[in-house]
Amino acid sequence: MTPKTKTLIYRAIVESTITYEAETGCLKIKTVAKVNSTEMDFWRRSARISRKDKIRNNIIKQKMNVIRFILDDIKTNQPQWYGHVQRMEEGRLPKGVMKWRPTGRRKRGRPKLTWAEWIRGLMGEKGLIEEDWNDRRNWRKQII
Repeated sequence: MTPKTKTLIYRAIVESTITYEAETGCLKIKTVAKVNSTEMDFWRRSARISRKDKIRNNIIKQKMNVIRFILDDIKTNQPQWYGHVQRMEEGRLPKGVMKWRPTGRRKRGRPKLTWAEWIRGLMGEKGLIEEDWNDRRNWRKQII
């Protein structure tokens, strides 16, 4: 198979499987490591290079003509989904779920990072403010 065909297989099967839940979840350090290793495992196997050959990842990516990385796609899709949900009508279920706050007390210790806090961090990295999602075209341009 040609590298182009392998890239198409990657986009259709591997990337879609990995990014399925990623739009609505926080990317923790362990998750990022697993995603990166899974992505590189696919490209390494596609290039028919063993880990014993000790060839660096960037060389494998150049050989396979990898332009986009899966984490970049995830970090683009998450704010897109956030803006999409924010533009929804008030009665819609996804918007209600996003605004829902659990009752009761949290456990002792450092609180876990919520998805909303994660998205606000991504928005800060890209220079977005909370109400930018109202203009869909401008929101998309700034995210990508």
